[in-house]
Amino acid sequence: MIIYQIEEKIGSEEFKQVLINSTLGERRPVDEPERIAGMLKYANLIATARDSGKLIGVARSLTDFVYCTYLSDLAVDENYQKMGIGKELIRLTKEHSPNAKLILLAAPKAVGYYPKIGMTQSQQRYVLDHMEDLK
Repeated sequence: MIIYQIEEKIGSEEFKQVLINSTLGERRPVDEPERIAGMLKYANLIATARDSGKLIGVARSLTDFVYCTYLSDLAVDENYQKMGIGKELIRLTKEHSPNAKLILLAAPKAVGYYPKIGMTQSQQRYVLDHMEDLK
């Protein structure tokens, strides 16, 4: 039985493992324990899915709870995908910040998923990775 909940803290190692098992680890610093720990430390809304205690899905967000919720990681173990777990994690996240607009950047392999569950695509996106790129 899969249990969904909001958790204050989750372990860095289990978070790293679900990132790897979901393929999101290909784009996350899974070989940098300090960064993984920081990603968890500064997130203020973490929805999880667990099967017999094992973390199989996570939605890690940063939110002010009233205007904007940035869902920065949505990861579901590949062995559990196509079971509605990602959608339920998004629902739980939105439920805990109902007045805030939920925003995310889709991983390339997940681009087709979000419209299927009712999310609207937006073309406006800007990224600044390095300070020296700022003009």
